[in-house]
Amino acid sequence: MRRFQEKPWYPMAVAISIGVVMYVSLTNLGTILRAVGKFISFFSPVIIGVIIAYIVNPLAKFYEKILFKNIDPKKKRHMVSNILAFITFILFLALILYLLIPQLIGSIMFLADNLDSYLDATKHLLDDLGIAGSIEGLEEILNSSGDLLKKILDLLTKNIDSIISGTASAGKSLLNVGIAFILSIYIISDKDKIKEGVKRLIAALLSSERYERLTGFVRKCDVILEQYVTHNFLDSLIVGVANSIFMAICRMPYVGLVSVVVALTNLIPTFGPIIGWVIGGFLLVLIKPWYALAFTLFTIVLQTADGYVIKPKLFGDTLGVSGLLILVGVIVGGRMFGIVGILVAIPGVAILDLLYKEFVLLRLEARKQEENKALSEENTQNNSEEKSGQ
Repeated sequence: MRRFQEKPWYPMAVAISIGVVMYVSLTNLGTILRAVGKFISFFSPVIIGVIIAYIVNPLAKFYEKILFKNIDPKKKRHMVSNILAFITFILFLALILYLLIPQLIGSIMFLADNLDSYLDATKHLLDDLGIAGSIEGLEEILNSSGDLLKKILDLLTKNIDSIISGTASAGKSLLNVGIAFILSIYIISDKDKIKEGVKRLIAALLSSERYERLTGFVRKCDVILEQYVTHNFLDSLIVGVANSIFMAICRMPYVGLVSVVVALTNLIPTFGPIIGWVIGGFLLVLIKPWYALAFTLFTIVLQTADGYVIKPKLFGDTLGVSGLLILVGVIVGGRMFGIVGILVAIPGVAILDLLYKEFVLLRLEARKQEENKALSEENTQNNSEEKSGQ
Protein backbone atom coordinates (compact mmCIF):
# COMPACT_ATOMS: atom_id res chain seq x y z
CA MET A 1 0.00 0.00 0.00
CA ARG A 2 2.81 2.40 0.88
CA ARG A 3 4.41 1.72 -2.50
CA PHE A 4 1.29 3.05 -4.23
CA GLN A 5 1.05 6.09 -1.93
CA GLU A 6 4.47 7.24 -3.11
CA LYS A 7 3.37 7.29 -6.76
CA PRO A 8 2.72 10.79 -8.24
CA TRP A 9 -0.72 9.77 -9.54
CA TYR A 10 -1.96 8.46 -6.15
CA PRO A 11 -3.32 11.77 -4.66
CA MET A 12 -5.17 12.56 -7.91
CA ALA A 13 -6.71 9.07 -8.01
CA VAL A 14 -7.90 9.39 -4.39
CA ALA A 15 -9.40 12.83 -5.07
CA ILE A 16 -11.22 11.58 -8.17
CA SER A 17 -12.55 8.55 -6.30
CA ILE A 18 -13.85 10.73 -3.45
CA GLY A 19 -15.47 13.06 -5.98
CA VAL A 20 -17.21 10.17 -7.75
CA VAL A 21 -18.49 8.75 -4.45
CA MET A 22 -19.82 12.17 -3.37
CA TYR A 23 -21.50 12.74 -6.75
CA VAL A 24 -23.22 9.34 -6.71
CA SER A 25 -24.23 9.83 -3.07
CA LEU A 26 -25.72 13.29 -3.65
CA THR A 27 -27.58 12.31 -6.83
CA ASN A 28 -29.10 9.32 -5.03
CA LEU A 29 -29.48 10.98 -1.63
CA GLY A 30 -33.21 10.21 -1.37
CA THR A 31 -32.68 6.51 -2.05
CA ILE A 32 -29.76 6.35 0.40
CA LEU A 33 -31.76 8.08 3.16
CA ARG A 34 -34.72 5.73 2.60
CA ALA A 35 -32.41 2.71 2.77
CA VAL A 36 -30.78 4.02 5.95
CA GLY A 37 -34.22 4.72 7.43
CA LYS A 38 -35.39 1.22 6.55
CA PHE A 39 -32.29 -0.29 8.14
CA ILE A 40 -32.70 1.81 11.29
CA SER A 41 -36.39 0.85 11.53
CA PHE A 42 -35.32 -2.76 12.18
CA PHE A 43 -33.66 -1.53 15.39
CA SER A 44 -36.37 0.96 16.36
CA PRO A 45 -37.39 -0.90 19.57
CA VAL A 46 -33.75 -0.93 20.68
CA ILE A 47 -33.31 2.77 19.87
CA ILE A 48 -36.54 3.71 21.67
CA GLY A 49 -35.49 1.53 24.61
CA VAL A 50 -32.16 3.37 24.85
CA ILE A 51 -34.00 6.72 24.75
CA ILE A 52 -36.40 5.65 27.52
CA ALA A 53 -33.49 4.38 29.62
CA TYR A 54 -31.65 7.65 29.09
CA ILE A 55 -34.72 9.63 30.22
CA VAL A 56 -35.27 7.47 33.31
CA ASN A 57 -31.58 7.24 34.25
CA PRO A 58 -31.24 10.78 35.77
CA LEU A 59 -34.26 10.07 37.99
CA ALA A 60 -32.75 6.74 39.08
CA LYS A 61 -29.44 8.46 39.88
CA PHE A 62 -31.31 11.10 41.88
CA TYR A 63 -33.09 8.44 43.94
CA GLU A 64 -29.81 6.56 44.44
CA LYS A 65 -27.90 9.63 45.66
CA ILE A 66 -30.65 11.30 47.73
CA LEU A 67 -33.30 8.82 48.91
CA PHE A 68 -31.42 5.53 49.15
CA LYS A 69 -27.84 6.67 49.80
CA ASN A 70 -27.74 4.75 53.09
CA ILE A 71 -28.77 1.39 51.59
CA ASP A 72 -25.99 -1.17 51.30
CA PRO A 73 -24.70 -2.91 49.27
CA LYS A 74 -24.49 -0.73 46.16
CA LYS A 75 -26.16 -3.36 43.96
CA LYS A 76 -29.27 -3.37 46.15
CA ARG A 77 -29.36 0.45 46.23
CA HIS A 78 -29.02 0.50 42.47
CA MET A 79 -31.89 -1.98 41.97
CA VAL A 80 -34.30 -0.16 44.32
CA SER A 81 -33.56 3.19 42.66
CA ASN A 82 -34.19 1.78 39.19
CA ILE A 83 -37.49 0.18 40.22
CA LEU A 84 -38.76 3.40 41.82
CA ALA A 85 -37.64 5.46 38.81
CA PHE A 86 -39.59 3.25 36.39
CA ILE A 87 -42.65 3.27 38.68
CA THR A 88 -42.49 7.08 38.73
CA PHE A 89 -42.20 7.16 34.95
CA ILE A 90 -45.21 4.85 34.51
CA LEU A 91 -47.32 6.86 36.97
CA PHE A 92 -46.39 10.05 35.15
CA LEU A 93 -47.54 8.59 31.81
CA ALA A 94 -50.75 7.30 33.43
CA LEU A 95 -51.45 10.77 34.86
CA ILE A 96 -51.03 12.36 31.43
CA LEU A 97 -53.42 9.84 29.84
CA TYR A 98 -55.88 10.36 32.72
CA LEU A 99 -55.86 14.10 32.09
CA LEU A 100 -55.86 13.91 28.31
CA ILE A 101 -58.35 11.23 27.28
CA PRO A 102 -61.52 12.28 29.20
CA GLN A 103 -61.12 15.97 28.38
CA LEU A 104 -60.27 15.20 24.77
CA ILE A 105 -63.44 13.13 24.43
CA GLY A 106 -65.40 15.91 26.13
CA SER A 107 -64.06 18.55 23.76
CA ILE A 108 -64.96 16.41 20.71
CA MET A 109 -68.49 15.87 22.03
CA PHE A 110 -68.84 19.58 22.78
CA LEU A 111 -67.69 20.41 19.25
CA ALA A 112 -70.19 17.96 17.74
CA ASP A 113 -73.07 19.33 19.86
CA ASN A 114 -72.33 22.93 18.88
CA LEU A 115 -71.30 22.33 15.27
CA ASP A 116 -74.33 24.16 13.81
CA SER A 117 -73.65 27.33 15.77
CA TYR A 118 -69.95 27.25 14.80
CA LEU A 119 -70.84 26.84 11.12
CA ASP A 120 -73.35 29.69 11.30
CA ALA A 121 -70.84 31.96 13.00
CA THR A 122 -68.21 31.07 10.40
CA LYS A 123 -70.66 31.73 7.56
CA HIS A 124 -71.61 35.16 8.95
CA LEU A 125 -67.96 36.06 9.46
CA LEU A 126 -67.08 35.13 5.87
CA ASP A 127 -70.11 37.03 4.59
CA ASP A 128 -69.02 40.12 6.52
CA LEU A 129 -65.53 39.81 5.07
CA GLY A 130 -66.99 39.34 1.57
CA ILE A 131 -65.05 36.19 0.75
CA ALA A 132 -67.72 33.53 1.18
CA GLY A 133 -68.86 33.67 -2.46
CA SER A 134 -65.31 33.63 -3.84
CA ILE A 135 -64.60 30.12 -2.57
CA GLU A 136 -66.34 27.48 -4.67
CA GLY A 137 -68.38 24.92 -2.73
CA LEU A 138 -67.93 26.68 0.60
CA GLU A 139 -71.60 27.75 0.80
CA GLU A 140 -72.76 24.17 0.40
CA ILE A 141 -70.42 22.93 3.12
CA LEU A 142 -71.51 25.60 5.60
CA ASN A 143 -75.25 25.16 5.04
CA SER A 144 -75.69 22.50 7.69
CA SER A 145 -73.71 20.28 9.97
CA GLY A 146 -75.68 17.27 8.68
CA ASP A 147 -74.20 17.65 5.21
CA LEU A 148 -70.77 18.10 6.67
CA LEU A 149 -71.06 15.02 8.86
CA LYS A 150 -72.38 13.04 5.90
CA LYS A 151 -69.38 14.09 3.82
CA ILE A 152 -67.06 13.05 6.63
CA LEU A 153 -68.75 9.64 6.91
CA ASP A 154 -68.55 9.16 3.13
CA LEU A 155 -64.87 10.06 3.24
CA LEU A 156 -64.26 7.56 6.03
CA THR A 157 -66.15 4.84 4.13
CA LYS A 158 -64.17 5.38 0.94
CA ASN A 159 -60.87 5.25 2.80
CA ILE A 160 -61.66 2.32 5.09
CA ASP A 161 -58.66 0.34 3.78
CA SER A 162 -56.29 3.17 4.61
CA ILE A 163 -57.87 3.53 8.05
CA ILE A 164 -57.46 -0.18 8.77
CA SER A 165 -53.87 -0.05 7.56
CA GLY A 166 -53.20 2.99 9.73
CA THR A 167 -54.77 1.28 12.73
CA ALA A 168 -52.59 -1.78 12.20
CA SER A 169 -49.53 0.47 11.88
CA ALA A 170 -50.48 2.23 15.13
CA GLY A 171 -50.88 -1.14 16.85
CA LYS A 172 -47.45 -2.19 15.59
CA SER A 173 -45.98 1.04 16.91
CA LEU A 174 -47.54 0.45 20.32
CA LEU A 175 -46.10 -3.07 20.33
CA ASN A 176 -42.65 -1.67 19.50
CA VAL A 177 -42.99 0.84 22.35
CA GLY A 178 -43.93 -1.99 24.73
CA ILE A 179 -40.91 -4.03 23.64
CA ALA A 180 -38.73 -0.92 23.94
CA PHE A 181 -39.97 -0.30 27.46
CA ILE A 182 -39.02 -3.84 28.49
CA LEU A 183 -35.62 -3.42 26.83
CA SER A 184 -35.08 -0.12 28.67
CA ILE A 185 -35.49 -1.93 32.00
CA TYR A 186 -32.74 -4.39 31.05
CA ILE A 187 -30.55 -1.60 29.66
CA ILE A 188 -30.69 0.56 32.78
CA SER A 189 -30.22 -2.49 35.03
CA ASP A 190 -27.08 -3.60 33.17
CA LYS A 191 -25.76 -0.13 32.28
CA ASP A 192 -22.59 -0.57 34.36
CA LYS A 193 -21.74 -3.87 32.65
CA ILE A 194 -22.48 -2.36 29.22
CA LYS A 195 -20.26 0.67 29.93
CA GLU A 196 -17.45 -1.55 31.20
CA GLY A 197 -17.65 -3.78 28.13
CA VAL A 198 -17.57 -0.81 25.74
CA LYS A 199 -14.62 0.71 27.61
CA ARG A 200 -12.62 -2.52 27.39
CA LEU A 201 -13.33 -2.78 23.65
CA ILE A 202 -12.27 0.83 22.98
CA ALA A 203 -9.15 0.42 25.14
CA ALA A 204 -8.19 -2.67 23.12
CA LEU A 205 -8.68 -0.90 19.79
CA LEU A 206 -7.08 2.49 20.51
CA SER A 207 -3.86 3.77 21.98
CA SER A 208 -3.85 5.13 25.54
CA GLU A 209 -3.79 8.76 24.38
CA ARG A 210 -6.66 8.33 21.92
CA TYR A 211 -8.60 6.29 24.46
CA GLU A 212 -8.37 9.09 27.03
CA ARG A 213 -9.38 11.73 24.48
CA LEU A 214 -12.35 9.69 23.25
CA THR A 215 -13.63 8.75 26.71
CA GLY A 216 -13.27 12.37 27.84
CA PHE A 217 -15.30 13.51 24.84
CA VAL A 218 -17.97 10.86 25.50
CA ARG A 219 -18.21 11.94 29.16
CA LYS A 220 -18.76 15.55 28.14
CA CYS A 221 -21.43 14.48 25.62
CA ASP A 222 -23.12 12.45 28.33
CA VAL A 223 -23.18 15.47 30.65
CA ILE A 224 -24.66 17.64 27.88
CA LEU A 225 -27.40 15.13 27.04
CA GLU A 226 -28.26 14.31 30.65
CA GLN A 227 -28.49 17.92 31.76
CA TYR A 228 -30.42 18.89 28.65
CA VAL A 229 -32.99 16.12 29.17
CA THR A 230 -33.34 16.83 32.90
CA HIS A 231 -33.56 20.59 32.60
CA ASN A 232 -35.86 20.47 29.58
CA PHE A 233 -38.38 18.22 31.35
CA LEU A 234 -38.17 20.37 34.50
CA ASP A 235 -38.71 23.53 32.45
CA SER A 236 -41.75 22.02 30.71
CA LEU A 237 -43.14 20.91 34.08
CA ILE A 238 -42.81 24.46 35.45
CA VAL A 239 -44.51 25.93 32.37
CA GLY A 240 -47.35 23.37 32.52
CA VAL A 241 -47.97 23.93 36.24
CA ALA A 242 -47.94 27.73 35.81
CA ASN A 243 -50.42 27.45 32.95
CA SER A 244 -52.73 25.17 34.97
CA ILE A 245 -52.68 27.58 37.95
CA PHE A 246 -53.61 30.52 35.70
CA MET A 247 -56.43 28.62 33.99
CA ALA A 248 -57.77 27.37 37.35
CA ILE A 249 -57.79 30.92 38.77
CA CYS A 250 -59.68 32.15 35.69
CA ARG A 251 -62.02 29.13 35.95
CA MET A 252 -61.35 28.08 32.38
CA PRO A 253 -62.36 24.64 31.10
CA TYR A 254 -59.96 21.90 29.98
CA VAL A 255 -57.31 22.90 32.54
CA GLY A 256 -55.63 19.47 32.47
CA LEU A 257 -55.85 18.96 28.71
CA VAL A 258 -54.52 22.39 27.73
CA SER A 259 -51.81 22.44 30.40
CA VAL A 260 -50.52 18.99 29.39
CA VAL A 261 -50.48 20.07 25.74
CA VAL A 262 -48.61 23.26 26.64
CA ALA A 263 -46.08 21.33 28.74
CA LEU A 264 -45.48 18.64 26.08
CA THR A 265 -45.16 21.08 23.19
CA ASN A 266 -42.78 23.18 25.28
CA LEU A 267 -40.30 20.29 24.94
CA ILE A 268 -40.03 21.19 21.24
CA PRO A 269 -37.51 24.01 20.87
CA THR A 270 -38.41 27.30 19.16
CA PHE A 271 -41.73 26.28 17.56
CA GLY A 272 -43.20 24.17 20.38
CA PRO A 273 -44.78 27.04 22.38
CA ILE A 274 -46.49 28.29 19.21
CA ILE A 275 -48.00 24.85 18.59
CA GLY A 276 -49.21 24.66 22.20
CA TRP A 277 -50.74 28.14 21.96
CA VAL A 278 -52.58 27.27 18.73
CA ILE A 279 -54.05 24.04 20.13
CA GLY A 280 -54.99 25.55 23.48
CA GLY A 281 -56.41 28.71 21.91
CA PHE A 282 -58.53 26.70 19.49
CA LEU A 283 -60.04 24.60 22.28
CA LEU A 284 -60.80 27.67 24.41
CA VAL A 285 -62.21 29.85 21.65
CA LEU A 286 -64.91 27.22 21.09
CA ILE A 287 -66.14 27.87 24.63
CA LYS A 288 -65.70 31.63 25.00
CA PRO A 289 -63.55 33.96 22.87
CA TRP A 290 -62.29 35.88 25.91
CA TYR A 291 -60.87 32.64 27.30
CA ALA A 292 -58.70 32.36 24.20
CA LEU A 293 -57.69 36.03 24.46
CA ALA A 294 -56.70 35.70 28.14
CA PHE A 295 -54.85 32.46 27.34
CA THR A 296 -52.96 34.20 24.51
CA LEU A 297 -51.88 37.12 26.70
CA PHE A 298 -50.77 34.78 29.49
CA THR A 299 -48.86 32.60 27.00
CA ILE A 300 -46.91 35.65 25.80
CA VAL A 301 -46.02 36.59 29.40
CA LEU A 302 -45.19 32.99 30.36
CA GLN A 303 -42.98 32.33 27.33
CA THR A 304 -41.18 35.64 27.85
CA ALA A 305 -40.47 34.69 31.47
CA ASP A 306 -39.46 31.19 30.36
CA GLY A 307 -37.05 32.47 27.74
CA TYR A 308 -35.41 35.19 29.81
CA VAL A 309 -35.66 33.90 33.40
CA ILE A 310 -36.53 30.19 33.78
CA LYS A 311 -34.41 28.66 31.00
CA PRO A 312 -31.25 30.72 31.77
CA LYS A 313 -31.54 29.76 35.46
CA LEU A 314 -31.97 26.06 34.64
CA PHE A 315 -29.55 25.66 31.73
CA GLY A 316 -27.01 28.36 32.61
CA ASP A 317 -23.90 27.89 30.45
CA THR A 318 -24.33 24.10 30.22
CA LEU A 319 -24.58 24.01 26.45
CA GLY A 320 -22.49 27.06 25.55
CA VAL A 321 -23.97 27.27 22.04
CA SER A 322 -25.11 30.48 20.37
CA GLY A 323 -28.79 31.04 19.64
CA LEU A 324 -28.07 31.28 15.91
CA LEU A 325 -26.54 27.78 15.81
CA ILE A 326 -29.50 26.40 17.77
CA LEU A 327 -31.99 27.98 15.36
CA VAL A 328 -30.08 26.63 12.34
CA GLY A 329 -29.93 23.19 13.98
CA VAL A 330 -33.69 23.20 14.66
CA ILE A 331 -34.50 24.17 11.05
CA VAL A 332 -32.08 21.69 9.46
CA GLY A 333 -32.96 18.89 11.88
CA GLY A 334 -36.67 19.40 11.28
CA ARG A 335 -36.30 19.34 7.51
CA MET A 336 -34.12 16.22 7.57
CA PHE A 337 -35.70 14.10 10.30
CA GLY A 338 -39.05 15.74 11.14
CA ILE A 339 -40.18 16.06 14.74
CA VAL A 340 -37.37 13.79 15.99
CA GLY A 341 -34.82 16.09 14.35
CA ILE A 342 -36.37 19.10 16.08
CA LEU A 343 -36.31 17.40 19.48
CA VAL A 344 -32.64 16.38 19.28
CA ALA A 345 -31.47 19.53 17.48
CA ILE A 346 -30.21 21.43 20.54
CA PRO A 347 -28.11 18.62 22.13
CA GLY A 348 -27.01 17.57 18.64
CA VAL A 349 -25.74 21.07 17.85
CA ALA A 350 -24.05 21.24 21.28
CA ILE A 351 -22.23 17.94 20.65
CA LEU A 352 -21.17 19.01 17.14
CA ASP A 353 -19.90 22.30 18.58
CA LEU A 354 -17.97 20.34 21.24
CA LEU A 355 -16.55 18.02 18.56
CA TYR A 356 -15.42 21.03 16.52
CA LYS A 357 -13.75 22.72 19.52
CA GLU A 358 -12.20 19.58 21.03
CA PHE A 359 -10.90 17.93 17.86
CA VAL A 360 -11.04 19.99 14.66
CA LEU A 361 -10.11 23.41 16.08
CA LEU A 362 -7.44 22.07 18.43
CA ARG A 363 -5.86 20.06 15.62
CA LEU A 364 -5.84 23.08 13.29
CA GLU A 365 -4.32 25.24 16.01
CA ALA A 366 -1.66 22.60 16.76
CA ARG A 367 -0.81 22.37 13.06
CA LYS A 368 -0.57 26.16 12.86
CA GLN A 369 1.76 26.24 15.88
CA GLU A 370 3.98 23.58 14.30
CA GLU A 371 4.14 25.58 11.05
CA ASN A 372 5.00 28.78 12.94
CA LYS A 373 7.63 26.91 14.96
CA ALA A 374 9.17 25.43 11.81
CA LEU A 375 9.12 28.85 10.13
CA SER A 376 10.74 30.44 13.18
CA GLU A 377 13.47 27.78 13.26
CA GLU A 378 14.06 28.26 9.53
CA ASN A 379 14.38 32.04 9.97
CA THR A 380 16.74 31.55 12.89
CA GLN A 381 18.87 29.18 10.83
CA ASN A 382 18.93 31.61 7.88
CA ASN A 383 19.96 34.47 10.17
CA SER A 384 22.71 32.32 11.64
CA GLU A 385 24.01 31.45 8.16
CA GLU A 386 23.96 35.12 7.14
CA LYS A 387 25.93 36.11 10.24
CA SER A 388 28.47 33.33 9.70
CA GLY A 389 28.82 34.36 6.05
CA GLN A 390 29.57 37.91 7.03
